[in-house]
Amino acid sequence: MSEKTLFVITGPSGAGKTTLARRALEEIEGLSFSVSHTTRPRRPGEKEGRDYYFVSEERFKQMVEEDRFIEWAMVHQHLYGTSKEELEGEEGDLLLDIDVQGARQVREKGLEAVFVFIFPPVYAELRRRLENRGQDQPAAIRERLKAAGEEIRHYPEFDFVVINDRLEKAVEELKAIVLSRRCRPERREKEILSILDSFSGEGKP
Repeated sequence: MSEKTLFVITGPSGAGKTTLARRALEEIEGLSFSVSHTTRPRRPGEKEGRDYYFVSEERFKQMVEEDRFIEWAMVHQHLYGTSKEELEGEEGDLLLDIDVQGARQVREKGLEAVFVFIFPPVYAELRRRLENRGQDQPAAIRERLKAAGEEIRHYPEFDFVVINDRLEKAVEELKAIVLSRRCRPERREKEILSILDSFSGEGKP
């Protein structure tokens, strides 16, 4: 039985996926982040290999032709993808921060995963977050909000929903999802068998 679980978190741009993912990675032992490839420009504060692998469109398309992605999609005029190498190379549980299209591809390929959808509290708050982060022009914000209205309707496809209205509460909910998965009997089989063995022959006259 595999001891690795793939956690796929998805939600509209501005819902807080990245913040929640970083907090979960900081607070849960044995959880790693799957770094995606992207063709979009690097934002202030982002680091190569930590936030994304930043590649040219030509290089990305070459990787697609070589069948090196588990999933990939065009999102807001930029390409994003999760490489097979990234999934195979990490030890322990793995957290993927991807869009709805990517999550659907992971599911369609039959990969065992836990799918989590991150909701913003309300439309107005999502708009405020997108405007306040200062990364997009008004036209791009309108496009992201329109996409969000379509993406949130896919929530029934997911195993869990986290509503990011209060950060600390949302972090605890995401942590609870990860930790509850780790408590499933098949994940604790070695520990269980060891305990069962300790009872062998005990208590007999």
